Amino acid sequence: MALTHPQSALFAGEKPFPIIPACEHFAGSEKLITKALELQNKLGGLFDITMDCEDGAQTGKEKEHAEMIVRIQNSELNKHKMSGVRIHDYTNEHWRGDIDIIVPGAGNVIAYITIPKPTKASQVKEQITYIQETCKKAGIKREIPIHVLIETHGALNDVFEIASLPWLQVLDFGLMDFISGHHGAIPASCMKSPGQFDHELLRRAKSNMVAAALMNGVIPAHNVTLDLKNTYQTYQDAKRAHDEFGFLRMWSIYPAQIQSILDAMAPNFAETQTACDILIKAQDADWGPIQHDGDLHDRATYRYFWELVQRAKLTGQKLPEEVEKRFFSK
Repeated sequence: MALTHPQSALFAGEKPFPIIPACEHFAGSEKLITKALELQNKLGGLFDITMDCEDGAQTGKEKEHAEMIVRIQNSELNKHKMSGVRIHDYTNEHWRGDIDIIVPGAGNVIAYITIPKPTKASQVKEQITYIQETCKKAGIKREIPIHVLIETHGALNDVFEIASLPWLQVLDFGLMDFISGHHGAIPASCMKSPGQFDHELLRRAKSNMVAAALMNGVIPAHNVTLDLKNTYQTYQDAKRAHDEFGFLRMWSIYPAQIQSILDAMAPNFAETQTACDILIKAQDADWGPIQHDGDLHDRATYRYFWELVQRAKLTGQKLPEEVEKRFFSK
């Protein structure tokens, strides 16, 4: 009897929850983008890269910067096709120009497009519509995943509407701009830990954004750690973001932060091994109910464990050979 893959057995007629890397590394200049891609290739594609048109582009050279990104997106260096682009925000005159260059030039290989600093859902909707129309004109048939930065009062107020928009894959929390928008009501110390997790306004904002994301089948991503070289601080921030708030992804702005984020966001190793055992038994039972260590499991728990195993693989955990053969061999 042919074994049914979990993706076919557990998600028939339903859009699966996105399973994407737990770390998103930002790079703006051609030099930093190239270094990031070299590291991504060395690690075997364990993290995404966001090529930045917003803060990365020099004023007056926005067109050249976008064209540089298209060139690198289509280069052999972009081996894993795990690189997205952050465009300019809605109030900036260059956001349409970014899309006009990037979508026709790299629409078939780009991993996602990140939209920063919206102040209301209608702005995000307009930008997504423009991306969709540009795809149609360019003959790009795929849906390009959209990431949206929640970093203003207006975006937080509309976060549930934003999370429900088409092509949405990730909601990112933008801590620094969000704090700046409070005009001193949140102290600068809260741009770091423990304040970023303990201040009530920030706890509310992060919790609401994560709830909106998960309710709509979207990945919630946490903001950066400002302390660039203290890798343990990055690990602690990522762990707390995951365990206390439910974030499933986090930004990196320095290469040394990447592994710390992957380690903190990785599923518990013992739980991963249990999940592997259960999935093997479940597949052998053609995804009917089974018992494992005295507990009953069925499709509801299988879905949880299948997503867990996929996340474990994307953080670099070594999986049993039988699991690799059954579920991940091409």
